[in-house]
Amino acid sequence: MNIGIVADSHSSLTPKEAERLGVYLLNTPFCIDGKDYFENVDITREAFFEMLSLGVPLSTSQPSPDMTMEMWDRALEKHDQILYMPISSGLSSTCQNAAALAEDEKYQGRVYVVDNGRVSTPMHCTILDALKMIEMGWDAPKIKEKLEEYRNLEVIYLAVDTLEYLKRGGRISSFAAAAGSILQIKPILKLDTGLLVPHRNAHGMQKARQMMIDTIKEDLRTRFADYYERGAYHLMTATSADPEGNENWIRQVKEAFPGVPVLSDYLSLGVCCHSGPGALGIGVSCKPV
Repeated sequence: MNIGIVADSHSSLTPKEAERLGVYLLNTPFCIDGKDYFENVDITREAFFEMLSLGVPLSTSQPSPDMTMEMWDRALEKHDQILYMPISSGLSSTCQNAAALAEDEKYQGRVYVVDNGRVSTPMHCTILDALKMIEMGWDAPKIKEKLEEYRNLEVIYLAVDTLEYLKRGGRISSFAAAAGSILQIKPILKLDTGLLVPHRNAHGMQKARQMMIDTIKEDLRTRFADYYERGAYHLMTATSADPEGNENWIRQVKEAFPGVPVLSDYLSLGVCCHSGPGALGIGVSCKPV
């Protein structure tokens, strides 16, 4: 079967990288001060963070059914089956809505919606894994089953530079945000099984960085030991930092894991709404094949 992949921009794939991989990229919308924008289309990261810092009303949305089906139809002109990989169902209703659309008679047996709890660089890893399985001759239902079977075999830790954006999103109180800023507390969030939840707190970003690296090393020795011993895992970083901060973080991770390839992305703007600028992430995704 000729199988294609459609992913949304929460995958952290740039249009250039998506084109290189042969992946169809569905850009996700934002509402900023009452106006709709689309990531990778009509808003730059610089403009986004400027609006975020100014406190402009901003909310995330999801592709409309028409946008989604139009992209599927385009992909199905060239492919017998497609795998659609939206943001995790634990973070958005996009996945459930897409699954409902895929029940339409014209898409049955042709469109397979994958929900394996991924967003940002972990979703990027899933796309790379799916492409490998396509090369191996697997059909779309089998790939979907395998990827969802590996739903729990990934983790990412994300240290945010400020609590302000978590407060705006209602994840912490105004009092906690003010107290955390005074005490220089840097919360570390954990993305696991499709949910972004508080993990630990660190006093200062330097300690947070080292704490995340140490935690990933422990995960590789314990939870992911079998995959670690076989080298069957992706090591990744994801940030909302500026280019210098991003490069410094990648360098620190490579020094901590010498000889291990590191897949590095910028966080999708949807995640940045909650993390704010300056967030640093590190994670592991186990390879299903």
